[in-house]
Amino acid sequence: MQRSQPARRPAPAVPGNLPLELDAFVGRSAELARLAEALGTVRLVTVTGMGGVGKTRFAARAAAGTDVRDGVWRVDLSSVRDPELVGHAVAEALGLTDHTAKPPRRVLLDHVAGRRLLLVLDGFEHLVDTSASLVGELLRRAPGLRVLAVGRRPLDIAGERVFPLAPLDVAEAVELFTDRAAARVPGFALDEGNASDVRELCLRLDGIPLALELAAGRVGALSPAQLLDRLEDRFRLLTGGARDASPRHRTLRTAIGWSHELCTPGERLLWARLSVFAGQFDLEAAEYVCSGDGLLADDVLDVLGELLAQSVLSREETAAGVRYRMLDTVRAYGAHWLAAAGDAERLRRRHRDWYMGLVTWCELDWFSPRQGEVAARVETELPNLRRALEYSLGEPGEAHLGQYLAGSLWFYWVGCGRLSEGRHWLERSVELDGDRDQSRLKALWVLGYVAVLQGDPVAALSALQECREEAERCGNAVALAYAEHRTGCLALVTDDMARAEVLLRSSLDRYRAIGELNSNVLMGQVELAMALAFQGDMAGAVRLCEDVRGVCEDHGERWALAYALYVLAYQAQAEGDPARGRGLLERGLGIAHGFRDLLGTVLSVELLALVTAVEGDPAEAALLQGAASRMWPSVGLPLFGSAYYNAPHERCAALSRQQLGDERYEECVRAGELLGRDAAVARALGGAGVPPLGAVPSPRRLPPDVREPAVSPTSKGGETTG
Repeated sequence: MQRSQPARRPAPAVPGNLPLELDAFVGRSAELARLAEALGTVRLVTVTGMGGVGKTRFAARAAAGTDVRDGVWRVDLSSVRDPELVGHAVAEALGLTDHTAKPPRRVLLDHVAGRRLLLVLDGFEHLVDTSASLVGELLRRAPGLRVLAVGRRPLDIAGERVFPLAPLDVAEAVELFTDRAAARVPGFALDEGNASDVRELCLRLDGIPLALELAAGRVGALSPAQLLDRLEDRFRLLTGGARDASPRHRTLRTAIGWSHELCTPGERLLWARLSVFAGQFDLEAAEYVCSGDGLLADDVLDVLGELLAQSVLSREETAAGVRYRMLDTVRAYGAHWLAAAGDAERLRRRHRDWYMGLVTWCELDWFSPRQGEVAARVETELPNLRRALEYSLGEPGEAHLGQYLAGSLWFYWVGCGRLSEGRHWLERSVELDGDRDQSRLKALWVLGYVAVLQGDPVAALSALQECREEAERCGNAVALAYAEHRTGCLALVTDDMARAEVLLRSSLDRYRAIGELNSNVLMGQVELAMALAFQGDMAGAVRLCEDVRGVCEDHGERWALAYALYVLAYQAQAEGDPARGRGLLERGLGIAHGFRDLLGTVLSVELLALVTAVEGDPAEAALLQGAASRMWPSVGLPLFGSAYYNAPHERCAALSRQQLGDERYEECVRAGELLGRDAAVARALGGAGVPPLGAVPSPRRLPPDVREPAVSPTSKGGETTG
């Protein structure tokens, strides 16, 4: 019998995001060799097969052994329902959080051009047309790209080699069953008393890994012989299916149906109801969504525990705590029974209602010491939030709830690096005529805010003007304050400082009048402080930001604090105290990077570059500018195209060029452009965990006779300040 292969593979020498194996990989050596050969000769291989045959695990194992310079990147499309989000999902898997208005496909094309990498596209079958179009274009435009697709059907595009994956042979099936049963029942092993029963069981289950896993999950309660006895009745009950369905498809349905029949009525009911979740979910969500009409909320935990024991569910540890997941094939089986019971619509609505409540709580708790917890929770819940948004925006009479959801997630779209996806949902929501003015107005000002940060002033002004006009018409003081605030923010990044100051002061007055205090209000103060600083009123800017700092410390707010620290660092550097500026920037950068706030991150890196140059390290300053230049395309126009925001950058470049010379300066910038975001932030924070770049020595001080070059005033802002 072929021995199982170790569960943990060595850490790859190339970048990527393949998950580590947590249990033994059994068999398939010959198929792995053939797939490796195929990947070496063609650029698109699609592993196909029935659900439950082990395609995902097999493809991941093969991909882990592929040596490509720029890494192996896996994209799981199983929880994506909207074809327009395929590009977003692929970009996210590649680490391409993009704040610009560029379509995700454009971002992907720009990224893969000139790179050598393997993209593993898993679970695409329900999005086959969009996936095929994207893969075809990527392959045509990026000669160094290879794609390993994994699904129940081919992509059907030119150059594709289809790799059908068969079930396990008998020896491998026996080994898999034994391994998984031993994990459930310590000490379980093949012996003279059970070997023939196990072999017969594996034969009857046709070597389908999912069926074997489910059977092994019952060994704690039933012996292999008892499993065989029950299997006979269940196969007879659940055979058949559509006349034109493949035998293997009917066999998988039998395997899952058998597990379903072994469940108690309460377990079957929970299985069906849990099918409304996408991706992971937690116990509290399951208790709310799935209880009632035959299942008490207090009983959900016990019943869920039984489904875990039977491998219907899996348990996962995440940054947001313990979560549960149902395999897609198992979920689809539960969804069939939910629809047959006529309960699907009610459960989808309860699912949406739970996530509306969650988003409401998260928006309120964003302005609290639990900000980090909120960010992790929403990140984990994103597949379910997408499903709730899809339901609300697709059901008649529910548009206002979709608008509420899209608008209330402003803190996630803006503060956690999701501008592009946020804009997708916001634009969809405001196109609909809801029956609640308040929900649509909120979606409008959030859309305007997102467009401002993406460097799209036309779209921003359109949304904000509409919001303001409608708010005035219906007397909505809250929406009016936010529309005015974000219009002031637009004036700030387009260098209209006088107008920015007027609008931001007015919006802060409006916030005070209605008793509004949250992260948005604090950001209004920070933006007003920036406008004052750009106009030379450093004392006024400091007063505002110190006030923000105090409020943040009182409330545990960190996101807005990072921007206040940036302004205070701007003032410290401008007034000749780079050491204090560095301390402020390093703290702010750590916060922004922790939230995945790319705008806050790149602004801090830019200003740290100037501080570094002033401190006497022009090579390191140029390197940081190169790192920032790699980030800016994912934000929008570099430094918003603003002469004011650009002044520190220009001063840093001039100072560094004078000391290094043009050739050396450009060499250092190019070295910085090679750094990914994590490495760039680590470098900016002192190089912790980042080895020195051999091509870029970093002297910490210049000779004492070196003087800083003068920088001419900007065309719009008068005399520049550092």
